[in-house]
Amino acid sequence: MAAPVLERVTTGPGRRARRRPGSRRRDHLIGWLLIAPALAYFLIFLLYPALSALYYSFTDWNLRTEASWVGLANYADLLFDDVKYPHFWKSVSVTLQYTLIAVPLTLVAALAQALLLNAIRRGANLFRLLLFLPVVTAEAAVGAIWRWLYDPQYGLINTLLGLVGIPGQNWLNTPELVIPALAFIAAWQCGISMIIYLAGLKGIPGSIQEAAIIDGAGPWQRFWRVTFPMLRPTTFYLLVTGVIAALQVFGLVYVIFSGNGRSVTGGPEQSGLTYVLHLYLFAFRYDAMGAACAMSFILLVFIMIVTALQFRFVKQEAA
Repeated sequence: MAAPVLERVTTGPGRRARRRPGSRRRDHLIGWLLIAPALAYFLIFLLYPALSALYYSFTDWNLRTEASWVGLANYADLLFDDVKYPHFWKSVSVTLQYTLIAVPLTLVAALAQALLLNAIRRGANLFRLLLFLPVVTAEAAVGAIWRWLYDPQYGLINTLLGLVGIPGQNWLNTPELVIPALAFIAAWQCGISMIIYLAGLKGIPGSIQEAAIIDGAGPWQRFWRVTFPMLRPTTFYLLVTGVIAALQVFGLVYVIFSGNGRSVTGGPEQSGLTYVLHLYLFAFRYDAMGAACAMSFILLVFIMIVTALQFRFVKQEAA
Protein backbone atom coordinates (compact mmCIF):
# COMPACT_ATOMS: atom_id res chain seq x y z
CA MET A 1 0.00 0.00 0.00
CA ALA A 2 1.43 3.38 -0.97
CA ALA A 3 2.35 5.81 1.78
CA PRO A 4 -0.01 8.78 2.07
CA VAL A 5 1.21 11.96 0.47
CA LEU A 6 1.39 14.96 2.79
CA GLU A 7 -0.60 17.91 1.54
CA ARG A 8 1.52 20.96 0.79
CA VAL A 9 0.67 24.01 2.84
CA THR A 10 0.36 26.94 0.49
CA THR A 11 -0.19 30.58 1.16
CA GLY A 12 -1.30 33.36 -1.05
CA PRO A 13 -4.21 35.64 -1.74
CA GLY A 14 -7.43 34.03 -0.52
CA ARG A 15 -5.60 31.08 1.10
CA ARG A 16 -4.88 30.57 4.80
CA ALA A 17 -1.92 28.48 5.93
CA ARG A 18 -3.04 25.30 7.70
CA ARG A 19 -0.99 24.16 10.66
CA ARG A 20 -0.54 20.54 11.64
CA PRO A 21 -2.04 19.34 14.97
CA GLY A 22 1.43 18.59 16.32
CA SER A 23 2.53 22.17 15.78
CA ARG A 24 -0.51 23.47 17.65
CA ARG A 25 0.13 21.19 20.61
CA ARG A 26 3.75 22.33 20.73
CA ASP A 27 2.69 25.99 20.77
CA HIS A 28 0.20 25.32 23.55
CA LEU A 29 2.87 23.52 25.58
CA ILE A 30 5.32 26.38 25.14
CA GLY A 31 2.63 28.86 26.21
CA TRP A 32 1.86 26.90 29.38
CA LEU A 33 5.58 26.62 30.18
CA LEU A 34 5.99 30.38 29.82
CA ILE A 35 3.13 31.22 32.19
CA ALA A 36 3.95 28.39 34.62
CA PRO A 37 6.07 30.53 37.05
CA ALA A 38 3.43 33.25 37.26
CA LEU A 39 0.65 30.66 37.57
CA ALA A 40 2.50 28.82 40.33
CA TYR A 41 3.07 32.09 42.19
CA PHE A 42 -0.63 32.96 41.93
CA LEU A 43 -1.82 29.53 43.11
CA ILE A 44 0.71 29.04 45.94
CA PHE A 45 1.18 32.54 47.32
CA LEU A 46 -2.12 34.26 46.50
CA LEU A 47 -5.06 31.94 45.89
CA TYR A 48 -4.22 29.24 48.47
CA PRO A 49 -3.55 31.73 51.33
CA ALA A 50 -6.74 33.64 50.46
CA LEU A 51 -8.88 30.49 50.52
CA SER A 52 -7.19 29.34 53.74
CA ALA A 53 -7.88 32.71 55.37
CA LEU A 54 -11.51 32.48 54.28
CA TYR A 55 -11.81 29.06 55.94
CA TYR A 56 -10.06 30.15 59.15
CA SER A 57 -12.31 33.22 59.39
CA PHE A 58 -15.08 30.77 60.35
CA THR A 59 -12.96 29.14 63.08
CA ASP A 60 -11.60 29.84 66.53
CA TRP A 61 -7.88 29.43 65.89
CA ASN A 62 -4.44 30.62 66.89
CA LEU A 63 -0.99 29.47 65.92
CA ARG A 64 -0.70 27.03 68.86
CA THR A 65 -4.00 25.17 68.75
CA GLU A 66 -6.16 23.35 66.25
CA ALA A 67 -8.89 25.34 64.53
CA SER A 68 -12.44 24.73 65.73
CA TRP A 69 -15.43 25.65 63.57
CA VAL A 70 -17.54 28.53 64.93
CA GLY A 71 -19.40 29.61 61.81
CA LEU A 72 -20.24 33.31 61.62
CA ALA A 73 -19.39 33.94 65.28
CA ASN A 74 -16.19 35.89 64.49
CA TYR A 75 -18.03 38.21 62.13
CA ALA A 76 -20.92 38.73 64.54
CA ASP A 77 -18.62 39.40 67.50
CA LEU A 78 -16.51 41.90 65.55
CA LEU A 79 -19.49 43.83 64.28
CA PHE A 80 -21.80 43.71 67.33
CA ASP A 81 -19.87 42.71 70.50
CA ASP A 82 -18.24 45.90 71.84
CA VAL A 83 -17.21 44.11 75.03
CA LYS A 84 -15.19 41.35 73.37
CA TYR A 85 -13.73 43.61 70.67
CA PRO A 86 -13.91 47.15 72.11
CA HIS A 87 -11.61 48.83 69.59
CA PHE A 88 -12.94 47.39 66.32
CA TRP A 89 -15.18 50.33 65.44
CA LYS A 90 -12.51 52.71 66.73
CA SER A 91 -10.10 51.32 64.14
CA VAL A 92 -12.79 51.69 61.45
CA SER A 93 -13.34 55.32 62.44
CA VAL A 94 -9.60 56.09 62.47
CA THR A 95 -9.12 54.52 59.05
CA LEU A 96 -12.02 56.43 57.53
CA GLN A 97 -10.77 59.72 58.97
CA TYR A 98 -7.28 59.02 57.66
CA THR A 99 -8.67 58.19 54.21
CA LEU A 100 -10.80 61.34 54.05
CA ILE A 101 -7.77 63.52 54.87
CA ALA A 102 -4.87 61.66 53.25
CA VAL A 103 -6.37 60.93 49.82
CA PRO A 104 -7.42 64.51 48.89
CA LEU A 105 -4.19 65.90 50.36
CA THR A 106 -2.13 63.43 48.36
CA LEU A 107 -3.97 64.21 45.12
CA VAL A 108 -3.52 67.96 45.62
CA ALA A 109 0.19 67.57 46.40
CA ALA A 110 0.72 65.25 43.44
CA LEU A 111 -1.07 67.56 41.01
CA ALA A 112 0.82 70.61 42.27
CA GLN A 113 4.16 68.84 41.83
CA ALA A 114 3.18 67.58 38.38
CA LEU A 115 2.21 71.10 37.27
CA LEU A 116 5.55 72.47 38.49
CA LEU A 117 7.52 69.72 36.76
CA ASN A 118 5.56 70.21 33.56
CA ALA A 119 6.49 73.90 33.56
CA ILE A 120 10.22 73.31 34.19
CA ARG A 121 12.41 73.35 31.13
CA ARG A 122 15.83 72.66 32.67
CA GLY A 123 16.65 70.08 35.32
CA ALA A 124 13.23 68.39 35.10
CA ASN A 125 14.71 64.88 35.36
CA LEU A 126 16.64 65.82 38.51
CA PHE A 127 13.53 67.23 40.19
CA ARG A 128 11.53 64.14 39.20
CA LEU A 129 14.15 61.98 40.89
CA LEU A 130 14.16 64.07 44.06
CA LEU A 131 10.36 64.11 44.31
CA PHE A 132 10.12 60.37 43.66
CA LEU A 133 12.74 59.36 46.26
CA PRO A 134 10.24 59.23 49.18
CA VAL A 135 8.37 56.45 47.36
CA VAL A 136 11.38 54.12 47.14
CA THR A 137 12.69 54.92 50.64
CA ALA A 138 12.24 52.08 53.13
CA GLU A 139 9.31 52.57 55.49
CA ALA A 140 11.56 51.99 58.50
CA ALA A 141 13.74 54.91 57.42
CA VAL A 142 10.69 57.06 56.65
CA GLY A 143 9.23 56.34 60.07
CA ALA A 144 12.50 57.15 61.85
CA ILE A 145 12.91 60.42 59.92
CA TRP A 146 9.38 61.61 60.57
CA ARG A 147 9.50 60.67 64.25
CA TRP A 148 12.44 63.05 64.50
CA LEU A 149 10.73 65.74 62.40
CA TYR A 150 7.66 65.54 64.66
CA ASP A 151 9.67 65.48 67.89
CA PRO A 152 8.11 68.06 70.24
CA GLN A 153 11.47 69.33 71.56
CA TYR A 154 14.05 68.85 68.82
CA GLY A 155 11.95 68.31 65.70
CA LEU A 156 12.56 70.42 62.62
CA ILE A 157 8.84 71.13 62.11
CA ASN A 158 8.40 72.74 65.52
CA THR A 159 11.66 74.65 65.02
CA LEU A 160 10.39 76.11 61.74
CA LEU A 161 7.04 76.95 63.32
CA GLY A 162 8.84 78.74 66.12
CA LEU A 163 10.69 80.94 63.62
CA VAL A 164 7.37 82.41 62.47
CA GLY A 165 5.93 82.72 65.96
CA ILE A 166 3.71 79.62 65.93
CA PRO A 167 3.95 77.44 69.04
CA GLY A 168 5.18 73.88 68.51
CA GLN A 169 2.92 70.88 68.89
CA ASN A 170 3.30 67.38 70.31
CA TRP A 171 2.23 65.89 66.98
CA LEU A 172 2.34 62.16 67.68
CA ASN A 173 1.10 62.34 71.26
CA THR A 174 -1.93 64.61 70.76
CA PRO A 175 -4.99 62.58 69.66
CA GLU A 176 -6.39 65.38 67.49
CA LEU A 177 -3.10 65.77 65.57
CA VAL A 178 -2.14 62.15 64.95
CA ILE A 179 -4.25 61.58 61.82
CA PRO A 180 -3.30 64.90 60.15
CA ALA A 181 0.35 64.13 60.88
CA LEU A 182 0.07 60.70 59.25
CA ALA A 183 -1.84 62.17 56.30
CA PHE A 184 0.90 64.72 55.72
CA ILE A 185 3.45 61.90 55.48
CA ALA A 186 1.23 60.18 52.90
CA ALA A 187 1.11 63.39 50.87
CA TRP A 188 4.90 63.63 51.09
CA GLN A 189 5.07 60.17 49.48
CA CYS A 190 2.92 61.15 46.49
CA GLY A 191 5.60 60.37 43.88
CA ILE A 192 3.65 57.70 41.99
CA SER A 193 0.55 59.88 41.74
CA MET A 194 2.75 62.76 40.65
CA ILE A 195 4.27 60.73 37.81
CA ILE A 196 0.80 59.61 36.63
CA TYR A 197 -0.48 63.19 36.73
CA LEU A 198 2.60 64.31 34.81
CA ALA A 199 1.89 61.71 32.13
CA GLY A 200 -1.67 63.03 31.91
CA LEU A 201 -0.41 66.59 31.49
CA LYS A 202 1.94 65.50 28.70
CA GLY A 203 -1.05 63.97 26.91
CA ILE A 204 -2.98 67.26 26.73
CA PRO A 205 -2.55 68.68 23.20
CA GLY A 206 -0.69 71.97 23.15
CA SER A 207 -3.10 73.30 20.54
CA ILE A 208 -5.90 73.37 23.13
CA GLN A 209 -3.81 75.46 25.50
CA GLU A 210 -2.85 77.78 22.65
CA ALA A 211 -6.49 78.21 21.68
CA ALA A 212 -7.36 79.11 25.27
CA ILE A 213 -4.56 81.69 25.35
CA ILE A 214 -5.80 83.22 22.09
CA ASP A 215 -9.31 83.45 23.59
CA GLY A 216 -7.85 85.48 26.44
CA ALA A 217 -7.93 82.84 29.19
CA GLY A 218 -5.52 83.46 32.05
CA PRO A 219 -3.45 80.76 33.84
CA TRP A 220 -6.15 80.09 36.44
CA GLN A 221 -8.90 79.91 33.83
CA ARG A 222 -6.82 77.60 31.64
CA PHE A 223 -6.30 75.30 34.60
CA TRP A 224 -9.99 75.07 35.58
CA ARG A 225 -11.47 75.16 32.07
CA VAL A 226 -8.89 73.11 30.14
CA THR A 227 -6.26 71.28 32.20
CA PHE A 228 -8.29 69.95 35.12
CA PRO A 229 -11.27 68.74 33.05
CA MET A 230 -8.93 66.79 30.78
CA LEU A 231 -7.30 65.24 33.84
CA ARG A 232 -10.60 63.91 35.26
CA PRO A 233 -10.03 60.29 34.10
CA THR A 234 -6.55 60.40 35.65
CA THR A 235 -7.94 61.87 38.85
CA PHE A 236 -10.63 59.18 39.01
CA TYR A 237 -8.03 56.42 38.65
CA LEU A 238 -5.82 57.94 41.36
CA LEU A 239 -8.85 58.45 43.60
CA VAL A 240 -9.88 54.79 43.38
CA THR A 241 -6.37 53.42 43.92
CA GLY A 242 -5.64 56.01 46.62
CA VAL A 243 -8.74 55.08 48.63
CA ILE A 244 -7.87 51.38 48.38
CA ALA A 245 -4.31 52.06 49.57
CA ALA A 246 -5.44 54.36 52.41
CA LEU A 247 -7.91 51.80 53.74
CA GLN A 248 -5.03 49.31 53.99
CA VAL A 249 -2.40 51.60 55.55
CA PHE A 250 -0.21 49.65 57.94
CA GLY A 251 3.57 49.79 57.56
CA LEU A 252 4.10 53.47 58.23
CA VAL A 253 1.73 53.50 61.21
CA TYR A 254 3.41 50.44 62.67
CA VAL A 255 6.87 51.97 62.36
CA ILE A 256 5.79 55.37 63.70
CA PHE A 257 4.17 53.97 66.83
CA SER A 258 6.62 51.15 67.59
CA GLY A 259 9.78 53.24 67.79
CA ASN A 260 11.98 53.33 70.86
CA GLY A 261 10.64 50.02 72.14
CA ARG A 262 7.09 51.30 72.61
CA SER A 263 4.18 48.91 72.44
CA VAL A 264 2.15 49.22 69.27
CA THR A 265 -1.24 50.56 70.33
CA GLY A 266 -1.80 53.20 67.66
CA GLY A 267 -0.72 56.21 69.66
CA PRO A 268 -2.54 58.09 72.46
CA GLU A 269 -6.11 56.91 73.00
CA GLN A 270 -5.70 54.62 69.94
CA SER A 271 -5.95 57.74 67.75
CA GLY A 272 -3.68 56.10 65.17
CA LEU A 273 -5.07 52.58 65.45
CA THR A 274 -5.81 51.92 61.79
CA TYR A 275 -7.82 48.92 60.68
CA VAL A 276 -4.95 46.83 59.32
CA LEU A 277 -2.78 47.65 62.34
CA HIS A 278 -5.63 46.41 64.54
CA LEU A 279 -5.86 43.30 62.34
CA TYR A 280 -2.15 42.68 62.87
CA LEU A 281 -2.54 43.01 66.63
CA PHE A 282 -5.37 40.46 66.63
CA ALA A 283 -3.31 37.99 64.65
CA PHE A 284 0.10 38.24 66.33
CA ARG A 285 -0.42 39.93 69.69
CA TYR A 286 -3.82 38.74 70.90
CA ASP A 287 -3.64 35.18 69.47
CA ALA A 288 -6.98 35.61 67.68
CA MET A 289 -6.03 34.48 64.19
CA GLY A 290 -9.59 33.50 63.30
CA ALA A 291 -10.89 36.97 64.16
CA ALA A 292 -8.02 38.52 62.20
CA CYS A 293 -8.98 36.49 59.12
CA ALA A 294 -12.58 37.63 59.54
CA MET A 295 -11.39 41.24 59.76
CA SER A 296 -9.50 40.84 56.49
CA PHE A 297 -12.63 39.70 54.64
CA ILE A 298 -14.75 42.44 56.20
CA LEU A 299 -12.20 44.89 54.80
CA LEU A 300 -12.32 43.16 51.41
CA VAL A 301 -16.09 43.51 51.21
CA PHE A 302 -15.94 47.13 52.35
CA ILE A 303 -13.29 48.00 49.73
CA MET A 304 -15.40 46.33 47.03
CA ILE A 305 -18.46 48.34 48.10
CA VAL A 306 -16.54 51.64 48.21
CA THR A 307 -14.94 50.97 44.82
CA ALA A 308 -18.31 50.07 43.28
CA LEU A 309 -19.81 53.30 44.64
CA GLN A 310 -16.94 55.29 43.17
CA PHE A 311 -17.48 53.69 39.76
CA ARG A 312 -21.20 54.31 40.05
CA PHE A 313 -21.21 57.96 41.09
CA VAL A 314 -17.72 59.48 40.69
CA LYS A 315 -16.95 58.02 37.26
CA GLN A 316 -20.01 59.73 35.78
CA GLU A 317 -18.54 63.09 36.81
CA ALA A 318 -15.11 62.14 35.44
CA ALA A 319 -16.44 60.97 32.08
